[in-house]
Amino acid sequence: MQATLAELAVLVDGRLVGDGNLVIQGAVPLCNARPGQITLLDGCVDRLARLDPTRISAVLISQSAVPGGIPAIVVDEVHAAFAAIIRYFDPPRSQRRTGVSPLAVVSPTAILADDVDVQPLATVGDDVRIGSGTTIHSGVRIMAGSVIGRDATVFPNAVLYENTVVGDRCILHAGAVLGAYGFGYSLVDGRHVLSAQLGNVILGDDVEIGAGTTIDRGTYGPTSIGEGTKIDDLVMIAHNCRIGKHNMLCSQVGIAGSTTTGDYVVMAGQVGVRDHVHIGNRAVLGAMAGVINNVPDGCVMIGVPATPEREQKVKQAAFAKLPEMRREFKKLRAAVEQLSRQLGEAPPQDTRKDCPPGRRAVA
Repeated sequence: MQATLAELAVLVDGRLVGDGNLVIQGAVPLCNARPGQITLLDGCVDRLARLDPTRISAVLISQSAVPGGIPAIVVDEVHAAFAAIIRYFDPPRSQRRTGVSPLAVVSPTAILADDVDVQPLATVGDDVRIGSGTTIHSGVRIMAGSVIGRDATVFPNAVLYENTVVGDRCILHAGAVLGAYGFGYSLVDGRHVLSAQLGNVILGDDVEIGAGTTIDRGTYGPTSIGEGTKIDDLVMIAHNCRIGKHNMLCSQVGIAGSTTTGDYVVMAGQVGVRDHVHIGNRAVLGAMAGVINNVPDGCVMIGVPATPEREQKVKQAAFAKLPEMRREFKKLRAAVEQLSRQLGEAPPQDTRKDCPPGRRAVA
């Protein structure tokens, strides 16, 4: 498939700069660009002048960029336009509605809307309800009493324990597990006894759950994920948590039990949050932050333990200076000892503990 640069400009409602008759045969990222292809340039627009016209036939740029010697299409939203061009050259596979496969296992008490797809080897338990337009892929296990809304997609091998509730237009990626038992135990007569596991998991509308992510059921009530929240792969959310609306949780975040968050919270990769704390509205937790206390609204926290960004940066700057400060301290101590000898006074006593033979004390 191919198109002229002028045709692509019309496709993305962009402004053409250069030869509109140039034939384009594909769209790829900058690192893979070859002659006959179009690429995009975002962020570092100063690189535009350094692009090699022998490698790249055309470029998609934003309104803030100044076109160089390479033919270009200028648009308001670079990524949205580039996605449209990629779809033109490589259209996504159409998902034909297939209905309920005869190789799926569907309980006679389950209620499925007329246009629900249930693919081979999926299992739908007793009293499950699934809304119209929803697709259940192969290997999915939906246990008794669960409810899935309209236009949702559950990818292969996801598991929904009993009474899980999934809102409209949710996406559950492969291997996600919703409603597993919470990690709560009481020590009774020297043995760990599992606590009550009587709750469930509830997802609001437009929630996305990444591959391999796990969300445990509540002890007595629900563990809930608010409307519009997006959760990356390999995230762990423990029992009784209540995650607010439109949160963004990146990969390998771990949230301990009974933690709550406000709306529009962002947690970067590998953030760890202890139990029974609250993360305020629009708070941002930097990568690998270790949260042990409540976080106020709008606060940016980094480090372990997590502290406000400015405070943590001051600490890190001071820590980086410790070797230099140690050297200065040794010089000052030597100067004081020399001055004491000159004045005929005893030098200051070294209060450090004695070291084993052959080892030096560290100032």
